[in-house]
Amino acid sequence: MIIDANELLEMNLKDEVFVIETDTVYGLGCLYNSKAGAERIMEIKKRSASKNFCVLVSNLDQVNDLATNANDVMPLLKKYWPGAVTFIFKKSIKVGDFVTKLETVGLRMPDDSLTLKVIDKFGPLIMTSLNNSGEPPVVKFNDTKAFESEVDFIVKGKDLNSLPSTIYDADNKKVIRQGSVVIEN
Repeated sequence: MIIDANELLEMNLKDEVFVIETDTVYGLGCLYNSKAGAERIMEIKKRSASKNFCVLVSNLDQVNDLATNANDVMPLLKKYWPGAVTFIFKKSIKVGDFVTKLETVGLRMPDDSLTLKVIDKFGPLIMTSLNNSGEPPVVKFNDTKAFESEVDFIVKGKDLNSLPSTIYDADNKKVIRQGSVVIEN
């Protein structure tokens, strides 16, 4: 089912899996505390259970709730967020092992007003790029429709034209994956 942003903001989400645009690529997501949603995402993507999810946030309070060492890079967060940078932090006890089996969690604050409104309303989201594992991420809205039968809904969006996010390790102060944003320490 394809819906618009206003319809999404009127829903009561629990375990639904959905497609939404971010500031980089189309994302496949659910509420960050939905184990059932996370398991469905792995099935849809044909993704190994050993892979970890990123969590999208909309404010620094959420970051401090999910990460234990965010203050170490607060100047970088304020400089690059919202934006196409995922920061890897030590996870708090509030982050379930179904999100990440590691001691760390990737957090990102997307520079997309709709996605930020959704996070403001529903809380952090588990998010991964929309694609089958090993394939390029979906950036064209029309291409999202190939997943329509596998998700609960797709939020109408525009065609995107961006690289995936840069990934920055907050503990080791280094870039793990170079994306569209160049980090200057």
